[in-house]
Amino acid sequence: MQHGLDLNPKQREAAEHMNGPLLILAGAGAGKTKTITHRIIHLIEKGVPPEQILAITFTNKAAKEMRERTLAMLEKDHFAHERVPFMSTFHALCVYILKAESRQAGTIKHFSILDEDDARRLMKEAVIASGRDPKEHEPRKWKSIISRLKNDFVTLADCEAGARTHNELTIASIWREYDKLCRKENAFDFDDLLIRTVEMLSKNEAVRLYYQEKWKYIHVDEYQDTNEVQYKMVELLAAKYKNLCVVGDGDQNIYGWRGANMKNILNFEKDYPDAKVVLLEENYRSTSSILDAANAIIKKNKLRKEKNLFTKRGEGDPITMYEAYDENDEAGFVAESIYELI
Repeated sequence: MQHGLDLNPKQREAAEHMNGPLLILAGAGAGKTKTITHRIIHLIEKGVPPEQILAITFTNKAAKEMRERTLAMLEKDHFAHERVPFMSTFHALCVYILKAESRQAGTIKHFSILDEDDARRLMKEAVIASGRDPKEHEPRKWKSIISRLKNDFVTLADCEAGARTHNELTIASIWREYDKLCRKENAFDFDDLLIRTVEMLSKNEAVRLYYQEKWKYIHVDEYQDTNEVQYKMVELLAAKYKNLCVVGDGDQNIYGWRGANMKNILNFEKDYPDAKVVLLEENYRSTSSILDAANAIIKKNKLRKEKNLFTKRGEGDPITMYEAYDENDEAGFVAESIYELI
């Protein structure tokens, strides 16, 4: 592997893994983006066509960084620029598939995507159309409830079929009106992009097989932050070849509010019994005094994959503790500390 010289042994082990499921458990600052990038380059060096490689991230910034790193390394190796891996966020991937398969998805090719303000506006109209007062039935609340259901891979049809209580019937009624308005405007909200794509992949075998063949090697960053519908999408795309590499940290989880399911990463070996597991524990960002404290605190978590971060950066300054009166006092202390250090 030409570029593997600057990888540590565990990073190299992950980067040189070729076929079958791979779980990379990477602590903060352990060089996971670097490892994924080198793995993609290694696959290409071993003869995998770049266009058969898919990498999914959570943010545009992460996708851009991975794309730039990969292209720079491909350029260095004189690979043709027009043949590159597909690297994007989950939502951008769904936009690509829905536009390409507009006929199968039952939509038009040139649809619009609702931002949060547009989605709330339509939700308010939906509340009124369902015969309710938006002052009593806050549109933001219903948008949040319906969004959570979509992220848990509950469809409108599922919701309507299972509605029994007054609250469930209200949700179904408002969701039906909201869905009508979205379809009338040929628009998708961010949750619809995901759920409509997964519905199509689940129901249409020909489309599913096409994308399984198109992307034979799949990478997912921050796998611990995937929700049920994202999990299902990855499962469907990887079902044929199972060349699925997921990277994440069961000790970090910031998207619980949008349905992120920590069990997706904790159960990876159950879902893929022949998975290879690589721990990236060497931290390049912090000193050992910080890592020792972090390790001691996180050990108390019951649902986690055991790992112990270490560093070669030395002991560093001892950590300090500040007991704040409230969140404003805490924020003030942090800001003042930064100001003094600058």
